[in-house]
Amino acid sequence: MYIRREKGPVYVVLPDGSKLTRSDLPPVNTKRWVARRKATVVAAVDFGLLEASEACNMYHLSDEELDLWRTAVRRHGASALRVTAIQKYRQL
Repeated sequence: MYIRREKGPVYVVLPDGSKLTRSDLPPVNTKRWVARRKATVVAAVDFGLLEASEACNMYHLSDEELDLWRTAVRRHGASALRVTAIQKYRQL
């Protein structure tokens, strides 16, 4: 039996002590991006589970879109990723 080994770490430990693995990531064919899924992708990139280019290729995101998500989380937390809150957080 052949087990495919992904490059990079198997898991990363988040600041709250929880582990994030590749199986915790949203499905590759995700069409509806809710804040929780965006935050999971951002955490995977920020903590080294995925490279930014790999995340963009997997989820068909532009570099700018991923950078906007990462900036929003850094400045305001995961709640800034909610579609209904975009205008509120981008004003600052």
